[in-house]
Amino acid sequence: MQIHDTLSGTTVPFIPAEPGRVSIYVCGPTVQSEPHLGHGRSAVSFDVLRRYLAWSGLDVSFVRNVTDIEDKIIARAAELGVSTSEVAERVFGEFSAAYDLLGNLPPTIEPKATEHIPEMISLIEELIEGGHAYESDGDVYFSVRSFDGYGKLSHHDLDDLIPSEGAGNDTRKQDPLDFALWKAAKPGEPQWESPWGPGRPGWHIECSAMATRYLGDSFDIHAGGTDLIFPHHENEIAQSEAASGKPFARYWMHNGMLNLGGEKMAKSTGHVVTLIESLERWDPTAVRLFYLRTHYRKPLDFSEEALADAEASLARLRAFRRRFPDVIEESADADVMNRFIAAMDNDLDVAGALAVLFELVREGNSRHDRGAPAGELVAAYDEIVGVLGLTASTVDGDDEEAIAQLGSRFGIEGATIDDLVALRDTARADREWDTSDAIRDELAALNISIEDTPDGARWHRS
Repeated sequence: MQIHDTLSGTTVPFIPAEPGRVSIYVCGPTVQSEPHLGHGRSAVSFDVLRRYLAWSGLDVSFVRNVTDIEDKIIARAAELGVSTSEVAERVFGEFSAAYDLLGNLPPTIEPKATEHIPEMISLIEELIEGGHAYESDGDVYFSVRSFDGYGKLSHHDLDDLIPSEGAGNDTRKQDPLDFALWKAAKPGEPQWESPWGPGRPGWHIECSAMATRYLGDSFDIHAGGTDLIFPHHENEIAQSEAASGKPFARYWMHNGMLNLGGEKMAKSTGHVVTLIESLERWDPTAVRLFYLRTHYRKPLDFSEEALADAEASLARLRAFRRRFPDVIEESADADVMNRFIAAMDNDLDVAGALAVLFELVREGNSRHDRGAPAGELVAAYDEIVGVLGLTASTVDGDDEEAIAQLGSRFGIEGATIDDLVALRDTARADREWDTSDAIRDELAALNISIEDTPDGARWHRS
């Protein structure tokens, strides 16, 4: 397998440190407010990575943290007049529910920052003892210039970096570029006892402490969004490697941002489409498919049209599988699986893997219509949708309720078969072939065949 490694800036062979085992750490959510669609993209991207590696026969340890203490959470709690733990627990529940609906597997371990304060304090003590950190009025800062490799992940030259606004006026720092490892307690904020007095951890130290706690000083893959490369992941590398003297993560993978109207979706600007609303409005598996149709490293533009198109494509997949309810277990078509593997091994090219899947569906439908055997294709379909996490289904059976559910998927409440056939005619006239084919295939799965005649489409039960 080849993956694009942010650290080297190149696509390289992925070779786990320990044969047969893979260790992955993914930066999880900061739980100050409900998730937006961008959070879902990162979670789905690396869920597929984890699924594929496991399907390939590797034992995968998948750690995704929860940041439940941080400046934004404290500010949100103050705004609402509640405790930080109340905000964090509620929002964590929202993230968990959304990730479940998207079909993501639960992490092997999902550590919370507030449950690992002792590990953070221990790591900070190591950094102070090694001359990489210093205490100042109850705060502790990492000395950026003490670590020779600073900037290697983001490919920044240290002397070209610009301190964050106001950092140059902070007299507690020895250098404006230094960052906080521990923050002295302020009135009304959560606090823990430490050798430097009561306080709380800085954001960056949380991930270093939790990653090393569960995966060791050096592990295989660290992943997250491109917005985390600098300063978060850069700071993780600096403090972790300064303490251990070992490479922190051997490979770094970053997913592209999800854009709304050409701008990055972000809580800080309020420029968001919430994930929960989206999963209520659209089929959650279609939302997952929407994410997967664009390569994980590329920016992804949100639009209602794109979600509707993903629903139509998902309908085609489900309809195909329901055309073969009695297919017994067979070996998957070798040529199809080889092409699927080639795509996935090419830096997790799920878009290419989906092209293989839809080509399989076209050929399988053709064989079904000709009465030719298609068992190996169906077996390949089952393998692929399992790896991609596209196995959920919503419409089943051959009755009025199933027709009504199908109609609602295409925007028609209380639909009849005639309504759906008419909608298909309209789609054909407008050259919207994906919608047209999806309706045909969904109806075929319910044993309803459509015959196109010079006088218009007719339907009959198969």
